[in-house]
Amino acid sequence: MSTPLITPIGYAKLKQELDHLWRVERPDTTKKVTWAASLGDRSENADYQYNKKRLREIDRRVRYLRKALERLKVVEYHKSQEGRVFFGAFVEIENETGDRKAFQIVGYDEIFGRKDVISVDSPMARALIKKEVGDEIEVVTQSGRYTWFVESIRYIA
Repeated sequence: MSTPLITPIGYAKLKQELDHLWRVERPDTTKKVTWAASLGDRSENADYQYNKKRLREIDRRVRYLRKALERLKVVEYHKSQEGRVFFGAFVEIENETGDRKAFQIVGYDEIFGRKDVISVDSPMARALIKKEVGDEIEVVTQSGRYTWFVESIRYIA
């Protein structure tokens, strides 16, 4: 089970997606289904079958988003977070070989389709929480044990 946290920006994006699906895509797809159904035999009507499937996908996503928006806790930035890694932080880390990574620690619902974020539930994020610039962290994953150093921490206020 993922931790039900989300950044204000992530919450706004989910609300925007829900609004777009409900007010734009669903009515448009419903019109297409109605039009395709009026053509007669639905068993061999590709437009009808495709749009009916798309309507089910939209409805499933709308249900998920509505439930998610109710359960998610928006975590606002607070100036007391400065200097330490907490939820919502943008962090840069480096290992002994000079490899660098930069990402933001976000909630599960914000990670899909993005490469510049990690989930607060990931081993890396758990190891980073409450660390400061210069701190060394050890991250244990299925592929091994890794040592990283915190190079920078910043927040969007």
